[in-house]
Amino acid sequence: MTTKNRRVSSANRQWFVHSIRTALAAIVSLVVARVVRMPEAYWAAITTLIVMQSTLGAALAVSWKRLVGTALGVLVGALVTTWLPRNAFVFGSVVFVVGMLSAALRLDRTAYRFASITLAIVMLIAHSEPVWKVAIHRFVEVSVGIVVGLVLTAVWPEPGATT
Repeated sequence: MTTKNRRVSSANRQWFVHSIRTALAAIVSLVVARVVRMPEAYWAAITTLIVMQSTLGAALAVSWKRLVGTALGVLVGALVTTWLPRNAFVFGSVVFVVGMLSAALRLDRTAYRFASITLAIVMLIAHSEPVWKVAIHRFVEVSVGIVVGLVLTAVWPEPGATT
């Protein structure tokens, strides 16, 4: 076998293992979110897919930021949606306010990005449930996704991956 063929074969094995790990983690997070009766369990799977694209060290560092940002987004989104009308001006203004809150709390742009994304989900997507219930569900679903992704990355690290 030539050196090039060995490299291709090794790369194919790495993709195979990574794909199996990612698929398994997505299934586990989806099942866990469904077991705890989250109405939109797919958010757990989506979050796990994001977490699984990093090594454990990188995932740990950014997952804390994702969690804090998500918490800020659901809190502000639920408060604003409870007391103010849902329109583009309010939404844009609140995205700005979340940015200023992120700066005041000394969060970084990763946390701000997740806060804004979560804020948009809470504020802009029509739900039949009360906004606080939606916000809590979103936080739990994302948290399940983060935890499952981190646990699987710790238990079954990428072959040859460094933290």
